[in-house]
Amino acid sequence: MNYVKFISEKFPEFNGANWLIRIPLAIVFIQQGFDKIPLDPSIAELYGLPNVVWFLVIICEIIAGFGLLFGGIMNFSGLIFSIGDLLTRFSGLIIVTIVSGVLVISQPESFLEILLNDQFHLLLYCGGLFFLLRGNRVK
Repeated sequence: MNYVKFISEKFPEFNGANWLIRIPLAIVFIQQGFDKIPLDPSIAELYGLPNVVWFLVIICEIIAGFGLLFGGIMNFSGLIFSIGDLLTRFSGLIIVTIVSGVLVISQPESFLEILLNDQFHLLLYCGGLFFLLRGNRVK
């Protein structure tokens, strides 16, 4: 058993690993937000949402994406670490809220259906949940 621990300790620690999740997640949300511009009331109606809610979704997707990026960048500065941590957590909250709304609107029959057929939204949800729970206290 000591041999396994010895090998495990020989692997280098990669302190920027959170960026491998942060950047693609931010890009997806920024892209999703900008793809909805200009605001089209017929699309909001298609999902059964009021125009105000659809507008908020667009704004929040863009804010969440940029918030993840800027929150992570603020992590490099000790002076504004706390603000960056809160921005990262807030962005994670926005992501979890939006994806939860998407899942509710899609009206899946069960949680198992989401696990088997909607992996994209499940991964977005887990990524948002990760940053909501961990903030910038990641490696």
